[in-house]
Amino acid sequence: MIESVARLEEVKRECRAMVTKRSLMSAGAAVVPVPGADIVADIGLLTNLLPKISAKFDLDHEQVEKLDPSAMQQVFVVASSLGNNVIGRMVTRQMVVRLLRRFGVRLATASAAKYVPLLGSAVAATISFGAMKLAGNAHIDDCYKTARALIEATGGGNAAVEKVGQEP
Repeated sequence: MIESVARLEEVKRECRAMVTKRSLMSAGAAVVPVPGADIVADIGLLTNLLPKISAKFDLDHEQVEKLDPSAMQQVFVVASSLGNNVIGRMVTRQMVVRLLRRFGVRLATASAAKYVPLLGSAVAATISFGAMKLAGNAHIDDCYKTARALIEATGGGNAAVEKVGQEP
C-alpha cells in the first residue's frame, strides 16, 4: 500500500505519462485502414493498461487480496462509489468492451472518419487518442482517490489535512 501523499502524486505522474504513450499507440492504430483494427487495438491496449495503472497504485487484484479485510472492503466501497469496477479486480476483455461502449459514439465516428481521404485519418487518430486518454486518466483519478482514502484511513502521510478527491 502506498503510504504517503507525496508517493501517490509521483505514481499519478508516472501513470499519466504511461496513458499518453498508450494513447499515441491508439492514435497510430486508428490510422490503419482496416475496419475494426482500431477497436481491437484499443481493447488490447486497455486490457494491458488498466491493470498496470492499478498495480502502480497498489490496487490490482493480487495486491488488494493481500490487504486486511477492512482495508479490502474500503477499497471496494470507494471504488464502487466512484463507479469503477476495475480497481481490485481481474481485468477482462468484457470489462474493457463495456468501458469502450461508453465512448461508442466517439469510436464509431473515428472508425467512419478514417475513410475520408487525407483529413479522415487525422480525425480518426485524434478521436482515438482522446478516447484512450480519457479512459486512462479516469482510471488514474479513481485509483488516486481510492489510494488516498486508504492513506487517510491509516493516518499515513499528511493526507489528514487534505480532503479525499481534491487535487493538491
